[in-house]
Amino acid sequence: MAAAVTATVCALAAVPAQAHTQPRPQPHARPHPTPHWEPKDTGAPDVRLRGLSAVDRDTAWVAGTGGTVLRTTDGGASWRDVSPPGAADLQFRDVEAFDARHAVVLAIGEGEASRMYRTDDGGASWTESFRNTDARAFYDCLTFFDRRHGLAMSDPVDGRFRILSTGDGGRTWRVLPSAGMPAALDGEAGFAASGQCLVAAGPRDVWLATGGGAHARVLHSADRGLTWTAADTPIPAGDPARGVFALAFRDRGHGLAVGGDYRADQASPDAAARTFDGGRAWGPAAVPPPAYRSGVSWLPRSRTAALAVGPTGTDLTTDGGRTWRTIDPGSYDTVDCAAVGLGCWAAGEKGRVARLAY
Repeated sequence: MAAAVTATVCALAAVPAQAHTQPRPQPHARPHPTPHWEPKDTGAPDVRLRGLSAVDRDTAWVAGTGGTVLRTTDGGASWRDVSPPGAADLQFRDVEAFDARHAVVLAIGEGEASRMYRTDDGGASWTESFRNTDARAFYDCLTFFDRRHGLAMSDPVDGRFRILSTGDGGRTWRVLPSAGMPAALDGEAGFAASGQCLVAAGPRDVWLATGGGAHARVLHSADRGLTWTAADTPIPAGDPARGVFALAFRDRGHGLAVGGDYRADQASPDAAARTFDGGRAWGPAAVPPPAYRSGVSWLPRSRTAALAVGPTGTDLTTDGGRTWRTIDPGSYDTVDCAAVGLGCWAAGEKGRVARLAY
């Protein structure tokens, strides 16, 4: 040890004196990059893609007009058209994928236009698992708690939102009793804009977004859709084009809501809200997105960061929805981030799909 110390002292003595007095240059801190979208060519410029399910950074499913379902397993470098046969007249607005092989898609519309299909082989084949036979029903959104248990929602029938339930991964569905559902407001309905008007967090909690009524509301169930409570949000309402269009919950307490007025010539103040108590109370964002937003998602493994998308841009919050800033001007209808694999994707008009880069 003594020899080592002596050698060090001798080495320092050999260095010119000015070297000891000048501060050593410090490495420059690298700025944290702002997330940005990397477009992916789907080869489907005539399709509007409002359904999206992110499995991870490599695998994602998108669904849209013309009965279209596309899937990538290589990060968006290539896309396979896995559309169900005979579905060209349908509009798919929601897709929920469990992995690269298993997925359920929802087609919207009045009466028999509302349907669901399931695949177990990556879209090589599909089974129609539900066809609506009630002309009064119009299904908007779909969500799953796990690989077996899920719900779908319809606009009100006989004055109450209708809920479908599955316990076998979407192979069969049944209508839940309506006794635990609060009465709908006059004109109230869901928006099939991004597949995010019905979302789940954890094994039993689910939230339903509404618009078109006197108040833009969020309904919550803690028992997989059997009983519900309703809460008003500060997002604009009072018109068929206004309300909450999308929800995202990172756990059973912390949630975000976005929406506004989807008409391009109408302003959308207070287009975002947040909750800390599972949706019992909602407060407005201090700095909301500048316009209507139709999709929202928490970033993976983050307690404070989320993205909101709409026809006029993408906004980022890094403080849990208190303030938002625009990071991209492109048009997207829906956004989804995978809990596993750190993959965030967005989709929209003209076959637009992008993956988030950090």
